[in-house]
Amino acid sequence: MRIGPYQLDNQVILAPMAGVTDQPFRQLCYSTGAGLTVSEMLSSNPKVWQTDKSRQRMDHSGELGIRAVQIAGSEPELMAEAARVNVSMGAQIIDINMGCPAKKVNKKMAGSALMQHPELVEEILTAVVNAVDVPVTLKTRTGWDPEHKNGIDIAQLAERCGIQSLAIHGRTRACMYKGSAEYDTIKAIKNAVSIPVVANGDIRTPLQAKQVLEYTGADAIMIGRGAQGNPWLFREIAYFLQTGKELQPPSLTEVAETVIHHVGKLHEFYGSYQGVRIARKHVGWYLKEKASNDEFRQTFNRLEDAEAQLKALEDYFVTVEKR
Repeated sequence: MRIGPYQLDNQVILAPMAGVTDQPFRQLCYSTGAGLTVSEMLSSNPKVWQTDKSRQRMDHSGELGIRAVQIAGSEPELMAEAARVNVSMGAQIIDINMGCPAKKVNKKMAGSALMQHPELVEEILTAVVNAVDVPVTLKTRTGWDPEHKNGIDIAQLAERCGIQSLAIHGRTRACMYKGSAEYDTIKAIKNAVSIPVVANGDIRTPLQAKQVLEYTGADAIMIGRGAQGNPWLFREIAYFLQTGKELQPPSLTEVAETVIHHVGKLHEFYGSYQGVRIARKHVGWYLKEKASNDEFRQTFNRLEDAEAQLKALEDYFVTVEKR
């Protein structure tokens, strides 16, 4: 799959997730086989760009792979400026968020709320595409609610505005993350446009990835929550799509090395105080996926020191290996 001048290594993309796809996690997923990783959503409001959170989200120093940055907002001029600023800081692809269902985003008429206002969507897409000389992509849902699935209309509008790739989450805004994703609308969108389409929603196994690609005709699939605690999913899917065979899951040794390395990178990126707190949710996801232990997780969540976290993880995996 190509996005503008960029050829992706494979058809498996890491979805942008606020509070999850920071630089340490993007780099981890890239190293475990993601063909593209997309940053956390960045507000187009310049008043918040100097906060620690925004500065960290805009940091792409030394980052490997294609640097794709997602921006969110509802004012065309601010969105265009946000695109320009992020390109000046190293973004190679600008992605526009029109899929986030969160109330605090939607009440500002951003995220999936924009799907109710095609005229404003056209203004935003045109402004951003004209503001930068890098590819602009768009992430949407299938519509605002099940009675108003306008994903096809928005997709065709996006193509006319110069959007170079679409990622579609197979739910409406009203669905949030409940129920099951549906792929009929994604299939219809793929048939209605000529630009690349990426299918997103409830893809957690290599077989599901293959089935979704075959059913929708999409050019790639996007993994979100399925990657939490399981970054190896990218290489497993890529291998299965290429060979039709299942890759062996990571060994306990590799899981241990990955978790400890990831936690260390979080400490390094955020500093000890914030890094310790962010590490807790990632370790919870890893243990849930690969080595469930509620007692250890509770103990780990009470640790306040970076070195203590790393030591606890080392001891834990040594104990697990001896069992």
